[in-house]
Amino acid sequence: MKTILYIIQKEFKQIFRNKGMLPIIFILPLLQLVILSNAATFEVKNIKFGYIDNDRTSTSRALVEKFNASTYFDVLTDFPSEALASSEMLKGKVDIILEIPHYFERDLQKEKHNNLGITINAIDGAAAGVENVYVTQVIQHFNQHLKVDLVQVSDQQVQPITIETIPLFWYNKTLNYKTFMVPGILVLLVTMITLFLSGMNIVREKEIGTLEQINVTPIKKSQFIIGKLFPFWVIGMGLLTVGLLLARLIFNVPMIGSLSLMYLYTSIYILVILGIGLFISNFTDTQQQAMFIAWFFKVIFILMSGLFTPIESMPKWAQIFTEFNPIKYFVEVMRMVMLKGSGFTDILPQLLKTLLYAVVMNGLAVWSYKKTN
Repeated sequence: MKTILYIIQKEFKQIFRNKGMLPIIFILPLLQLVILSNAATFEVKNIKFGYIDNDRTSTSRALVEKFNASTYFDVLTDFPSEALASSEMLKGKVDIILEIPHYFERDLQKEKHNNLGITINAIDGAAAGVENVYVTQVIQHFNQHLKVDLVQVSDQQVQPITIETIPLFWYNKTLNYKTFMVPGILVLLVTMITLFLSGMNIVREKEIGTLEQINVTPIKKSQFIIGKLFPFWVIGMGLLTVGLLLARLIFNVPMIGSLSLMYLYTSIYILVILGIGLFISNFTDTQQQAMFIAWFFKVIFILMSGLFTPIESMPKWAQIFTEFNPIKYFVEVMRMVMLKGSGFTDILPQLLKTLLYAVVMNGLAVWSYKKTN
């Protein structure tokens, strides 16, 4: 036990002596949490909106005014022709084109219905889908008021029949995207720091030649590995603590569930990441090689974790692949505990899979580490 403590003490001294490493460990992750949580948004704003008003009546102007009043649209101009509007969309100067047909108001009064032409720049399919929802909502809102205005009064007053829906939003009442994104970004930062540090730590010993000296000492392989990885486990838990404080103080993210449950799961999850980092370091000779390999797997795990895109929308083969993705389970647990208040039994499936992952990865890492006496 004393041997392990000496190694841990030596590792902490090495970390704090490296002045260039300290900002990377303690400052950059916090800046990334603040910046990414504000930048990674599903909302689409400042949509460049153009229209072709072929009717030029009070009704058509009222419709355009609805878009102008919306905070999502930036109404640019009234195009004189469809060809000119299409040309501006081709140049990227407009995102949505609304075409109001001739006799729009007259046909509404006579036929009680009409058609509108909507052209959306769909290079970014996700943004186009959101923009289509915004357009539909504005037109539906306009249509509800229009029905009341166009009701004909004859011998008796005819009242339009309306159905009112009252939505109830659970877990994120304000529909704030930061409430959804901050727990995931926190997962990203804890994973990134612990994976890179653990992956490059032993490789650094190889580069400077101290690993060979340690290998010929009586230090056991298990003692050496525990002593090397424990400091990064502590750093990972510390990053989680600071990240939770920032999430609460800056972004006002609710923390309904148990903090001890989050720490319990995170302590096991970090063991998985440390095992992966150690496994990578055993097969690399330079820090650059370790960093590239770690980054390769990290990008795949993040993109297929459900952090930015729903797993349900992925192909079937990708959904099967995500079952072997430890980041997926951490993202799920963080959101479940923080936002839903899930308990131990709720996260038990993820906890057991992560524990199995930790045993397998650390077993492979210890097995692949070669120590010569």
